[in-house]
Amino acid sequence: MKKRSSGFTLIEIMVVIVILGVLSALIVPNVIGRPDEARVAAAKLGVQQIGNALEYYRLDNGFYPSTEQGISALVDSPTGFPEPTNWNPNGYLKSVPEDPWGEAYLYFNEGREFEVYSFGADRQEGGEGVDADVRLSEL
Repeated sequence: MKKRSSGFTLIEIMVVIVILGVLSALIVPNVIGRPDEARVAAAKLGVQQIGNALEYYRLDNGFYPSTEQGISALVDSPTGFPEPTNWNPNGYLKSVPEDPWGEAYLYFNEGREFEVYSFGADRQEGGEGVDADVRLSEL
């Protein structure tokens, strides 16, 4: 009897390569060709992450950081009024994040409510499409 090798044949390998090539041709342009939309999605995740950290801060301290204390109050214990009474020694974020366009996220405390936002690709207030502001209150 003849022993049969248990490896793949050249034809089987070629079929797999062709299938991978076809899939790549269909998928890669859809992913690679949309960097602007990917940045907007990342900005939305960023404002949500900061919003969640602010909620944890409020649960620990009974209030949100002031506008002046800003997002950095989630990384380092803030100074000034209002002084946190139960600030988490590990912080609420590891570092102050930047939006996908390399700018700081903006934070405004209105007392009982707050806003976290990015100005978007154009780095200016307003805009449409990828230039539109990404605001936590609008998600």
